[in-house]
Amino acid sequence: MKNSFKYLALVFVLIFVTSCSEDKIELTGRGTLVGKVVSQGDNTPLENARVSTSPSTSIVFTDSNGNYEIKDVEVGTYSVQVQKEGYLTKFESATINDNATTNIVFELDVETANNDAPDAPILMLPENDTIDTDLEVTLEWTATDPEEDDLTFTVEILNDQNTDVMTFSDLTDTTLTVSGLMYNTKYFWQVTANDGINNPVSSSVFNFKTLEFPEHRVFFTRKINGNNVIFSSDDAGNVLQLTSSTSNAWRPRKANSIDKLAFLSNNGGQTHIFTMDLDGSNIQQITSAVPVNGFNLEELDFEWKSNDTQFLYPNFDKLYRINATGSGLTQIYQTVNGNFITEVDWNQANSRIALKTNNSVGYEVEIFTINTSGVLQDIVLQGVNGAAGGLDFSYDGTKLLYTYDVSGSENVDYRQFDTDIFIYDFVSSSATNLSADKPAGTNDLDAQFSPNEAEVIFMNTSNDGVSQNNIMKLEIIDVTNRSLFIEDGKMPDWK
Repeated sequence: MKNSFKYLALVFVLIFVTSCSEDKIELTGRGTLVGKVVSQGDNTPLENARVSTSPSTSIVFTDSNGNYEIKDVEVGTYSVQVQKEGYLTKFESATINDNATTNIVFELDVETANNDAPDAPILMLPENDTIDTDLEVTLEWTATDPEEDDLTFTVEILNDQNTDVMTFSDLTDTTLTVSGLMYNTKYFWQVTANDGINNPVSSSVFNFKTLEFPEHRVFFTRKINGNNVIFSSDDAGNVLQLTSSTSNAWRPRKANSIDKLAFLSNNGGQTHIFTMDLDGSNIQQITSAVPVNGFNLEELDFEWKSNDTQFLYPNFDKLYRINATGSGLTQIYQTVNGNFITEVDWNQANSRIALKTNNSVGYEVEIFTINTSGVLQDIVLQGVNGAAGGLDFSYDGTKLLYTYDVSGSENVDYRQFDTDIFIYDFVSSSATNLSADKPAGTNDLDAQFSPNEAEVIFMNTSNDGVSQNNIMKLEIIDVTNRSLFIEDGKMPDWK
């Protein structure tokens, strides 16, 4: 009986303890977690952000307003995590109370918020203050980024000659080759690095100076994409382009005393005289009111005169003089028969002017000289059939080069078949053929004396009218000694 009582008491205690335990669980309770997810700084709501808890409850995603809600969360303390692509994951602590709503707002930073800017690029080559740099130069630099982000670069290049700025953007390599630079010019360059996240970072500024302009004494014209383009060359045949391939420029004529090059070019449908520096810069138009005009624009020629301060040029049957500044336009001669003046040369030693005239289709040629008053002095060529041209006085004015088509052909295409170079001696009034060794079927055209007058420079080409033009040289004392000087060239000038 006594033992039975003990067993009943034990059972009662167990029942009581169990009842107390169940009452404790019921007191735990449940609450709700709500909130909003926005971007840091501008508070833009972030949709489809993933919200989860630890210990684990439900996983939810924010709506279009950035709101979220997790219901029926047991009372307790939780770590709440928010994740969204492109943003840094964020954690917040949340305490859930029974039958209560806990509100947690998350402000997410973009993934790049802690990203460091790239290091400033370091310029390598050419080294700062380099001189005698070629007109094509390769720029080199190094650049690093703390997070090894992909970098793009912008290179800016300025110069001390004008306000032009060369800009090369979105580069991915750390080298850049730049061509077409100007002679004797100091260039300044800087590199800017961009990681696409932070503000761009710029290097220091380096400079380099290009080569002095070489001494080129030969100037000529070459056809490129339908345009005449002017080039220069040294005695070794090293060639430089002086005018743009997108414009038409021809018949270069150098002025030694002022280091200027004059040439013909188009402006507004007319042909005018222009000048430029020997490197192709500083182009200026000289003529304006009266253009250069006459038969076949590519056959027209003009000349410097009076110590390179004036020009003589033709306009149909009239000869004009104009100052190199563009002022002082004066008509000084007009043909008596109405024929056009096509070519002109001026000799300062004897103040004589050589003219080649022809009719409107290029024939009835006459080559003669006049004085500065327009009075006829010498007849060099007259009363012949065929084309002629290429006037150039010797320095002392006692000789004159010219070309003449000895075939005597006259045709609607102005095609020349057998044009030779002649040297006329004013003392003996006789002409000597310098083209005795010319290849058959070719023409020698646009002859000019060399500076020492021991040679003649000229253009030789097939008489088919479509083959390549080549600039040749021959020795006056041995006309069989002909040699190629420059391939693909015409209208040479050698000073």
